[in-house]
Amino acid sequence: MRLSRAAQAALATGPLVVEIELYFSCLIRKRVLFTPAPHRDATCARLDECLTVCFRPVMTRQCAVNGVQGSPELETFPIRRPEAFLPKWLTLDFRHGNWSGEFGY
Repeated sequence: MRLSRAAQAALATGPLVVEIELYFSCLIRKRVLFTPAPHRDATCARLDECLTVCFRPVMTRQCAVNGVQGSPELETFPIRRPEAFLPKWLTLDFRHGNWSGEFGY
C-alpha cells in the first residue's frame, strides 16, 4: 500500500474505511470508496487502528448501458476464488479535504 504524505497526516485524525469495489456488468469497473462502515458482504482487513481496507466484488442483475436512471442495484458477486481477484496494490491520497484512491493488479 502506498500512502501520500497528505494521506498519512489525514489518517492521524481518525479511522478510515476503504472499500475496493470490483464491478462486473457489461464491462468491469474498478473504484475505491471511502465509507463510514464496511458493507456487510465485504471482506475486510484491519491494517492498524486507523485503517481498514475491504474488498467487495459486485454485479448488476442486467446489462443496461442506456436507459438506466440513477445507479443500478448492486448485489454481491459470488467468486469461488476471491484471492485471485484481490488487488496487488492500493494507493491513497488526501487532497483538498477529499480522499482518493486507485488499485491495480
